[in-house]
Formats: sequence, C-alpha cells, structure tokens
Amino acid sequence: QADHKKTKQRYEMERKPSHPGELLLEEVMKPCGITVTAAAEALHVSRKQLSELVNQRCILTPEMAVRIGTWTRTSPEMWLGMQNTLSLWEARQQKRQPIQALAACKV
Repeated sequence: QADHKKTKQRYEMERKPSHPGELLLEEVMKPCGITVTAAAEALHVSRKQLSELVNQRCILTPEMAVRIGTWTRTSPEMWLGMQNTLSLWEARQQKRQPIQALAACKV
C-alpha cells in the first residue's frame, strides 16, 4: 500500500500536467465540433488569443478562466487550478541553487 502511494506520488511529480488550453481543445471544442474561430467569438476574445491558448503557447489568465468557466458551465477555479498545477510543475523542473529552509525564529 505504502509503496503504491510513493510510486503514485513520484509519477505525479514526474508527469507533466496537462495545459488548460489542451483540455479545452480536446475535451470541449473537438467533441462538440466547435472551431477556434467560433469559440473565440463565443468568448469575446480574438481568434489569435484563443489559438495561442489551445496551442499551449501562453498561460491561462484569470480573465480567460472566468470566460471559459462561464461558457462551459464550469468553475474558473478549476481552470486556474490546472494552470497553477502546470506552472508549479514547470517551476520545480528548473535547475537552481539550493535554498536552505528558514530556521525557526521567535516573533
């Protein structure tokens, strides 16, 4: 049981999370037969802006999360959560100088 849990945690840390634009394209737009142009019109954004999102060339902003959440009847928090998970995963992949944890201090 414990080994399975450790393996799952390691897999989740190693596997790159999905980009919210990929999910929007693959799980919403394609199954519903909605083009980028039609979706952009429905969201009141430019085709270029939506294309960059679904092609994973930009991050999902809170403003876009609200638009997509309203359009898909889902929560903006869900969409932002996916972006935050991806952004944190990417940050953890960066090579950087080790940082020592703050020593306990009295306030």
